[in-house]
Amino acid sequence: MKESFIRAHYLTRSFILLALAVYIYLLDRSDSLHYYIAPKMEIWVSLCPIPLSCIALSLLIQTVFRRGRSLCACDHPLSSSVVRNAAVYGIFTVPLLLGFLLPNQALGSAAALKKGMTLSGQYSTEQTLKEKFKSPDIYNEEFTELARLLYTEPVIQVNQDIYYETIGALDLFKKEFEGKPIRLSGFVYSDSSLDKRNAFALGRFLVLCCTADAAPFGVFIKPEEPVHFPKDTWIEIDGHIHVTQNQGKEILSINAAQIRKIKQPKTPYIYPSDDSVAKLTKELGQK
Repeated sequence: MKESFIRAHYLTRSFILLALAVYIYLLDRSDSLHYYIAPKMEIWVSLCPIPLSCIALSLLIQTVFRRGRSLCACDHPLSSSVVRNAAVYGIFTVPLLLGFLLPNQALGSAAALKKGMTLSGQYSTEQTLKEKFKSPDIYNEEFTELARLLYTEPVIQVNQDIYYETIGALDLFKKEFEGKPIRLSGFVYSDSSLDKRNAFALGRFLVLCCTADAAPFGVFIKPEEPVHFPKDTWIEIDGHIHVTQNQGKEILSINAAQIRKIKQPKTPYIYPSDDSVAKLTKELGQK
């Protein structure tokens, strides 16, 4: 195999690795990593440019200075097929080009439509606080403890750091919470079935590791007066919890008394909490 051909391969690989390192570095510098990965992963990803740059430099040195058999890596022959090489390198270069050329932005209604918006309503319930809130199984004990704490609040504030767990607790015991005042925020999601009912979903994306596993879910919102917001508009809602029917199932819904347009939060996604009960207890203790 010609040395010039081998050098071209190594040079291409070094440029791809270097471009990836630069891209991650720029995301980190612009504080945009949160658009793609969960906060707990950011520290590790932000360190990736260092090893990637070292590998790229190693390949570049090998390309320039090595000769003969020490260059060829003969135990791992390179493909001579132009189509195959273009396909393999395209897997890396095309996403990188899109990353550099397209703006960084949060997932919204378009992604929710493709993935399928899940309206809260996936749990079943049973009936002082410990008597009122009984966990139907061991998997929902955290939601049950959270529900007991939330029930004592005059207004239920759905906070960013335990957003998913709070909605899960309210949904698990939606009948017990019916009529309670609530405040929460999210982006507007709507489709034809919601439009017919003069309603919409207040959506958020739950991210476990990165946006590839992002799961959209939303709360059914019924405004007291007809309103119209463009899709993906971020709003904050004050209203009361109710139970409504959707496709033959009882789901959590909010009768919205006040709706305010807000700016998209710096971190638009929500993430699972390691201990939502401890976090809420701490927040309540600081009031």
